[in-house]
Amino acid sequence: MTPVTVRAAAKINLHLGVGPVREDGYHPLMTLYQAVGVYDDVTVADSRTWQVTVEPVGAVDVSAVPLDDGNIALRAGRLFAAHHGVDGAASLFVAKGIPVAGGMAGGSADAAATLVGLDRLWQLGTADEVLLSIAAELGSDVPFALLGGTALGTGRGELVEPVPDAGGWWWVAVPSAAGLSTPAVYAEYDRLGLGERQRVPQGLLDALATGSVEELAATLVNDLERPALGLRPDLAAPREAGLAAGAVAMLLSGSGPTWLALCRDHEHAHRVREALVDEGYPGAVAAPGPVAGAHVVEYA
Repeated sequence: MTPVTVRAAAKINLHLGVGPVREDGYHPLMTLYQAVGVYDDVTVADSRTWQVTVEPVGAVDVSAVPLDDGNIALRAGRLFAAHHGVDGAASLFVAKGIPVAGGMAGGSADAAATLVGLDRLWQLGTADEVLLSIAAELGSDVPFALLGGTALGTGRGELVEPVPDAGGWWWVAVPSAAGLSTPAVYAEYDRLGLGERQRVPQGLLDALATGSVEELAATLVNDLERPALGLRPDLAAPREAGLAAGAVAMLLSGSGPTWLALCRDHEHAHRVREALVDEGYPGAVAAPGPVAGAHVVEYA
């Protein structure tokens, strides 16, 4: 069978309201996801054994990506095969452009891409609701990585529903040289005694519906920003650098440590990116949003 390549986008959280930890160890979330134009490409091919290879795109550091069953894409492949009773395996090749441990759900994107790729490779025609159900077993962000666009996430984030978004938003992602553990950030959140899950404000939904950058900037919220900065006080520097470069607002991406500079348009984003590069952030990249979820790509 011909190998299949699937492209999956990074996610950001325009709103991330976190509730107190549940008995199952998860935190209830009220979040508004947006898929942005920073991508991983996953190529799946038939193989005698399950295996994964990861190569960086640009300056992305992939040294911390596991190549065994700790890799969520491999787990996605095994789970998908088991669901369909497929007695086979696949090799996964990941061209990784999404920062690792950067709060942009790169692993979840790879898992979603693997599900879509194997479904096409093995010509199984899996229904969307089944793919979403399998994705939810893998992780909170995996269903959204399938969906893309802009969507409300509830439960632990795995229940997703598209929301109207009229904007053509532009962001500059500012990765950190060192990653930040999501479990550590949530543990710090619990230690601080935080835990009132915030509802997505109507003003944020209105900003998306009208495409107003100013209104969007005024309504961005991330409950994990405080604990992330508590663990990594050095992360205040890129936030201030982004504002000094002219960003309309700065938003921590998920659990961090990547920052997102909200910009007015494509040209403004590239000016902000250039200013950040000049200030010592060479990994800064301009990205549009919203973009599509995991989808097959074909090369001429």
